[in-house]
Amino acid sequence: MLQPKRVKYRKQHRGRRKGIAIAGSTVVFGDFGLKAVEPAWITSRQIEAARRAITRGVRRGGQVWIRIFPGKSVTQRPAETRMGSGKGPVDHWVAVVKPGRVLFEIGGVKEDVAREALLLASNKLPIATIIVGREEGQA
Repeated sequence: MLQPKRVKYRKQHRGRRKGIAIAGSTVVFGDFGLKAVEPAWITSRQIEAARRAITRGVRRGGQVWIRIFPGKSVTQRPAETRMGSGKGPVDHWVAVVKPGRVLFEIGGVKEDVAREALLLASNKLPIATIIVGREEGQA
């Protein structure tokens, strides 16, 4: 599963999920993409499950690009622990996703195959998504 090799600070603040994605909002590498419609934290496990679904959906044809990376650590305290005594250890890693962000891209396959594979991947994700194509005439 995806996670950073090393980070400057192990534990992070939660932050706020507001605004829309400006960077990473267009299909750049492939022909079709899966775009987020709502904000979320997507875990590295969910990213891997969606990637496997896409790979199976295209039957190992074409090429898949993962456009998000889980670079935010989420800490978790043990169950039934009393309050206090600091923040818990890092439990898992998440990618912060804003509406409009392209999550995955597919290239080198037909449109119907790509749509079916991206639909399988969207079922593995905790947010609503749409399937978008590459807009012609981009730089």
